[in-house]
Order: sequence, then C-alpha cells, then structure tokens
Amino acid sequence: MKKVSLLLLLAMHFTFLTSCSDDDVADAVVDDVETTEEVVEETDDDDADYVETYADSDFDATDWTDLTHTKSADPNFDVVFEDNTVKRLDLVITEDRWQSMLDDMTSLYGEFGGTGAGAGPGAGGPPAGGQGGGGLVEIDEDPIFVPGEVFFEDKEWYRVGLRFKGNSSLQSSWSAGILKLSFKLDFDEFEDEYPQIDNQRFYGFKKLSLKNNYNDKSMLREKVATDLFREAGLASSHASIYEVYVDHGDGPEYFGVYTLIEEVDDTVIDTQFSDNDGNLYKPDGDGASFADGSFSEDVFVKKTNEDEADYSDIESLFAALHADNRTTDPEAWRANLETVFDTETFLNYLAVNTVIQNWDTYGRMTHNYFLYNNPDTETLSWIPWDNNEALQRGNQEGSLALDFSDLNDTEWPLIGYLYEDATYKAKYDSYVQEFANNVFTVSGMQAEYAAYSSLVEPYATAEVEGYTFLNSSADFQAAISELNSHVSERAAAVSNYLN
Repeated sequence: MKKVSLLLLLAMHFTFLTSCSDDDVADAVVDDVETTEEVVEETDDDDADYVETYADSDFDATDWTDLTHTKSADPNFDVVFEDNTVKRLDLVITEDRWQSMLDDMTSLYGEFGGTGAGAGPGAGGPPAGGQGGGGLVEIDEDPIFVPGEVFFEDKEWYRVGLRFKGNSSLQSSWSAGILKLSFKLDFDEFEDEYPQIDNQRFYGFKKLSLKNNYNDKSMLREKVATDLFREAGLASSHASIYEVYVDHGDGPEYFGVYTLIEEVDDTVIDTQFSDNDGNLYKPDGDGASFADGSFSEDVFVKKTNEDEADYSDIESLFAALHADNRTTDPEAWRANLETVFDTETFLNYLAVNTVIQNWDTYGRMTHNYFLYNNPDTETLSWIPWDNNEALQRGNQEGSLALDFSDLNDTEWPLIGYLYEDATYKAKYDSYVQEFANNVFTVSGMQAEYAAYSSLVEPYATAEVEGYTFLNSSADFQAAISELNSHVSERAAAVSNYLN
C-alpha cells in the first residue's frame, strides 16, 4: 500500500507542477526531476496516508493560479477580508502531526484541561472539559509548525505551515480544556521540504493569524477595534470573521467562530506604508515600557532586517524621550523627539485606544504593539496589535482613564511625558474629540453592532462544548448588549473629560 501511495504522490507532484500557471514552478519539473524523486524518497507515512485519503477527490492542480497561489499577486483584501459575511476555512492535519502539536503543547503548558483533567484532545474523541489549574507561566518558545492543507472556496493550499499561537490566551484556553485555540498560518513555511509550494501565497498573503476570540463572548471586539484604528487614520491590520473547521483524522470538526487577522510583518507594512524596508519591532518585556534605563535588545524583537544588529533607532528614542531638557526647554525636547518618533501617530493611537478602552496594551502591559521605522520619515511609527481585550469596561487590570490620572508617568513615559507636555496634551485632546465625534459615535457603533450580531449569531451559537467560551447561547446577545452600553458610557466619559 505504501508503494502505491508513493507512486500516487509522484504522479500528483508532476501533475501539480506542470499544470501550474507559475512558470518557475513548472520549470522545476522539467529541470530538476531529481528534486521530485527526493521528495518521494523522503515522504513519511503521514504523506502516504494523505495521498491515499485526498488524491482522488481533493487534489486538483488546476486550482493553483497566479491570483490565488503565487507571490506575483497583490493581496486581495476584498476576498480574504470581506465585510458583511462569514466565510469558511478548513484546516486538514494528519492524525500523527496533530498529535505532535498536542504533545508539544503539553510539554510547554502542561496537561490539557489542567492536572488531573482526564484524557487529552487526541484523535479518538472530543477534548476533556473542566477548568485548568495553576497560573500562567513564562514561555519564550512558540509551539511547533506542522505542514497541513488549507481549503477555502473550493480551492486547496498545500503543505501550509500551521501552529498554535498566542500568549496568555493560548495558555488559558489550553488549561481550561478548550480546544478552540488560535492558529498561525504560513503558506510557504515548508517550501524547502516541499519545493512544489515555493513562494505559495493565499491571495497574495504569506502569513495570517486565526484568533480564537478568547475572553470575548461577542466575538466582535478584535474585528471592530482593528477597523476603528484604520478609520481613525492609523496603520492597522485588516480583520474578518470566519467559521473554522479542522480535520485531524476523523473528518471536519467545527472549531467555532474565529477572527482572521492580517499580519503586520507581512502585508501591513507593505500596503499601508510606501516602503517596507524599514526596521519593524515587536517589543515584549520590561524594556517595552520605555522606562528610563530599561532598554534591552532582547525586548525589541526584530521582524525585519533581523540579521542587522542595529538598534540605534530604538536607542535614539530612549535618549530623546528621557533628555534632561524635557521640562526646562520643552520646545527643543519636542523637536528632538520628533526626529526619531512619530508623535502625531502615537497621540492619535493613544486617543483611540483610551476612548475604546483596552487593558492589554501599552500603559498596562509591555506588549501588543509594533514599532516601524518608516523610511519616508525616518521616524518610528506606532502600530496597534491584539485587540481582543478592547471595547470593554470591567476587566482584570483596568483600562486607563482619559486623563491618565491612574498612570505612573515614569513607568510608562511615552504616555506620561507626552501628556504632561501642554502642546502634546492639546493634540491628544483634539484626537479624542475627533474620534468620538466622527468615528466612535453611539448611533453608528450600535448600528454596526446590530448588523454584525445578526451576521455572527448563527455561527456563534452553533459552537459546542469544548470548543467555545460561551456558557450558553444567551451569552452572545448579552455580550452584544454590553458593547452597546459601553459605547454610550464612553461617549459620556469623553464629554465629561473634554468639558
């Protein structure tokens, strides 16, 4: 049986490549038959099983086109991030590879569902229930990638890199026995092992994130928040609502409602800036607070130009921010700061983020933002990230007050020092008023919530135990009601603050 499967794989490989519209991929067949033979020789049992299962019905090389699968295509936002619809995405992972993902999670975070929670979420049945025990642990290592297939609108993407993703949300979901985990998708992660998918793209996107809407029973906050940032004129990821099915050996299982997120280091800097060659950082750790003396290269993780050990732009920002003339000569301090930091963008971001409320971001947490050294201006520009904890009032850490009276200035100087400066405070206030008056209006947001809730509710209430954060179907509408109340409360808070 294995011999037959390997022959099928070889035939599929030739059919797939020679029928592709991408000339480079097709040339690989003609010019390098040995590469194909090596792929077959190195094929493991998982590949053989995959061929037996999917070769006849699901492998159709004609679905590989320039516009859908190749690097030559521009990102198609209309297809991938279409509003006013819930699209379906299917992930297919062999049983053994799925088990390796679960084993890796166990090694990182402990037993699924917490100690003594029972059997883990293997291929033989649904995940164990119950709440996980213990607190969150510091983990610097990402979960492992495995190759799998992605199906979308009758097309297939091959050997896509798939892994679980997240930080506290991933740990908390795993510990609670919820298998609705977030995924990272990288469409050419395994191109070295499988040269037939060289530079594979998903409608122009190399990487995407599927967020599980942890701690968000409305399943809308990530989507709405990213849109609000862009409507306010800020660089921000696109997002869209998807229903996700995963086949890890027993056929497609409904994993629930996810939010598909555009990756900053993929297409955000490529499409929302004129040049994507600048340094992109994803800070995480104590130094990401920008407190005096806290700079560390390890904290400012580079996502571009990783081979260049040059952090002078970040160090210049630290130096300008903490310069001695901040209070003695504020005009000179501002002029120097603005040569290295896009203060207008940051103040606009700060206004939006504080109006909508978000506890899991700068000012409370030392993560969930990017800094991009925009080659056009040679200044570091702020890009928000990870908004599932936005648009809510009562939360564990508490969101910042509009006047930052609850902020320690020296611990969070990018906020504290700029707000203390009269010129910057006036700009911040104007951004608050503009956003509240023109974007985050009560009537507009409540109409948007009503439309999205009608769209998403059938998919949200179809989630099943072990794959949902809802305790009952009523939880969804209760969460929508909270969003409606929240925007009214924020309008009143903005009015009180400005008056």
